[in-house]
Amino acid sequence: MNKRLIITLISGMFFVGVAGAAEQLVLPTAETFEQRDARLRWWREARFGMFIHWGPSSLSGKEISWSRIGHPHDHKGLETVPPEEYDNLYKRFNPVKFNADSWMQLAKDAGMKYVVFITKHHDGFSMWPTKLRADYSISATPFQRDICREIADAAHKHGLKLGWYYSTRDWTHPDYLVGDNRKYDKFYQGQVRELLSNYGRVDMLWFDHVAGKWGDYRFQELFEMIYRLQPGILVNDRAAKFIRKTSDEPAADLRKLVRGDFDTPEQKIGKFQNDRPWESCVTLTQCKDGGGWSYRPDGRTRSFEECVRMLVSCTSGDGNLLLNVGPLPTGEIAADQQEILLKMGQWLARYGESIYDTRGGPFRNGDWGGATFREKTIYLHIVKWNGDRMRLPPLKAKISRIAALTGGTPTFEQNTKDITVVLSLHQQDIIDSIIKLELDAPVADEFVNGKPLDCAGL
Repeated sequence: MNKRLIITLISGMFFVGVAGAAEQLVLPTAETFEQRDARLRWWREARFGMFIHWGPSSLSGKEISWSRIGHPHDHKGLETVPPEEYDNLYKRFNPVKFNADSWMQLAKDAGMKYVVFITKHHDGFSMWPTKLRADYSISATPFQRDICREIADAAHKHGLKLGWYYSTRDWTHPDYLVGDNRKYDKFYQGQVRELLSNYGRVDMLWFDHVAGKWGDYRFQELFEMIYRLQPGILVNDRAAKFIRKTSDEPAADLRKLVRGDFDTPEQKIGKFQNDRPWESCVTLTQCKDGGGWSYRPDGRTRSFEECVRMLVSCTSGDGNLLLNVGPLPTGEIAADQQEILLKMGQWLARYGESIYDTRGGPFRNGDWGGATFREKTIYLHIVKWNGDRMRLPPLKAKISRIAALTGGTPTFEQNTKDITVVLSLHQQDIIDSIIKLELDAPVADEFVNGKPLDCAGL
């Protein structure tokens, strides 16, 4: 009897099998361009997300994990808290003012479309009641509530995409990088399984580098599990990104698999890149030592202007911005950070059409600003004018209409050599002048071999 071929599409992930037999997983490395594009579509449209670093370390006001004196297997520099103190902070962790609903409401009001929460950082403390290490998890704190459950439920309620951050490194686990690391490898895969099985839909998994060598981990097994549990999930590029050069090398197909779906420049804005998705993760708190991920009372909160320009720089470079907050030990997000986030939301409510569901280009971004586009429309984000004008490379399409979303009456001149946009000085926005250009042909046709038009020298 001929068996009938079955093809099932779940959230952009394909499963192939035959009638009466178990379906076979097709990994992202075997996707067509169209399948991959469909799986990443929501993320590209979102452009702006919230990163949340929080845990018992907030009680010390020092950097999460890195402040633990004597942490193994990693680079040094921020150690300030003795291990006997750091490792017992969880016994006092009781954030009675934590309200996941208010956090997710804030993210939504800030114009963010997704959240990524730290479930376990390098110190090994789990923010959910894991069955695999209950004695160093939220279960062992005075608080006891399942923080991941409350965040997942609130994110789903508010229509936000949900991401879990999980650190493969674990500086306090007794089996971490011991012998062949098989015990620890089984442990951390088990924790990932819990996170992807018990909280409904999970849209992203955000790893954060590894130590050791390739042979210490079963990455193929890990990724197959991830995609079986959460079809269509997005995974970042750090699941097998080693902090030091390894003594062994994987097969090319495995290296491709663990590269994941998007790159993750940290504490900096990524360069223009439209051939592979990327997301800059940046702290709202800025510290002199380069930290600021978790609660740091010694840091400063970035200004509204800085945050807008970071978002514009990411989007015009064809990337996303994952902006991090570090809640207080009480469970509250600091008032000054809330103020900046709410201003971001107000700005996006007015100008979001130039950010959401756009791609970067067709002009290469730089000190002058950048551009985003959708179909036949270009949005110029100009932060640095040359007097009352801005010169740009020529376009093949004709500009049929110009307008300034931020106010004023711009004009333009277009010829075969360049385009000049003019806006009087008193009408220019002090943060970002957004000029909308409508063309008579698709903007995507303006790229040369997929590359943006260079504005240098104009």
